[in-house]
Amino acid sequence: MSDILDKIVAVKREEVAAAVKKKSLAAVRADAESRVLTRDFVGALRRKMADGQAAVIAEIKKASPSKGVLREDFIPADIAQSYAEGDGKVSAACLSVLTDRQFFQGQPDYLKQARASCELPVLRKDFMVDPYQVYESRAMGADCILLIAACLDDAQMRDLEAIALGLDMAVLVEVHDGAELDRALKLKTPLLGINNRNLRTFEVTLDTTLALRERVPADRLLITESGILARADVQRMRTAGVHAFLVGEAFMRAPDPGLALAELFAG
Repeated sequence: MSDILDKIVAVKREEVAAAVKKKSLAAVRADAESRVLTRDFVGALRRKMADGQAAVIAEIKKASPSKGVLREDFIPADIAQSYAEGDGKVSAACLSVLTDRQFFQGQPDYLKQARASCELPVLRKDFMVDPYQVYESRAMGADCILLIAACLDDAQMRDLEAIALGLDMAVLVEVHDGAELDRALKLKTPLLGINNRNLRTFEVTLDTTLALRERVPADRLLITESGILARADVQRMRTAGVHAFLVGEAFMRAPDPGLALAELFAG
């Protein structure tokens, strides 16, 4: 695990400890289990692909640790609507909303506001290290959670996945290299994200996805993450048979994120 991930995981454990004091695990679990109407995250991606389009998980992210605030005029509901509409022809399949406070200036209310403003399924983008967070995610309305292989051992991933699937949520497991890919393939989820960012050097190269894609079974839905900045990047991925993308930073600085998405993924 990289130094930054070590730090983030430590903060997450502190956050969970503080959250449990305010609302018990039993209470948050009961809240999660009472929310039965999830949106079909996997189905939304597959429908876009079946129509011959790129399946885009469009990210709503106010800031990043390395680049600071990305969007001063940050209204999650408006951004979500923009993504859902696109240009009327090309639009997002799903949303990803950053809820981490300390490192990305996110918060759970951003997810709630985004989901309430459109019909798209929503991924809670955060650093899951404890079952409490999975129940919390469903309670706040998330349809999918992210599991980062670099933050978790095999048993933790398996346990967190089982809780999410039991709540009818989808699970996107994120890997950065071949060793993490082998671990991720032990899970049940069809959603496999390959992050093109090196965790130690922070260099981004699309070669990461291209090098690993042949090791991904046909029954898994491969999603490429990070480094999709130009139409040439999209075309390179799609020519290689990769048709699902998680993209955010490229849109956050645009006046109309949905139109920026449509322009990037047109054709």
